[in-house]
Amino acid sequence: MPRLALYALLVCLLAVAAAVVSFVQGSWLGIVWILLAGVASNMAWYYVCRARTGRRTSSVTG
Repeated sequence: MPRLALYALLVCLLAVAAAVVSFVQGSWLGIVWILLAGVASNMAWYYVCRARTGRRTSSVTG
C-alpha cells in the first residue's frame, strides 16, 4: 500500500474519532469531521487504485 494512502487512511480514522468525540460532547462540529473523513477515504482509495494501475501497466510494458 502506498505511503500516501496510509497517511490518508490515518487521517480518515482520526477524523472519525474526532467526530465521535465531538458528537458525544454535544457539538455539531462533528459534521465537519465526517466530511473530512469522507474526503480522506476518497484520497486513500484513489492512491491505492493509482498504485494498482501503475503496477499493472509497468508489468505489461516491461
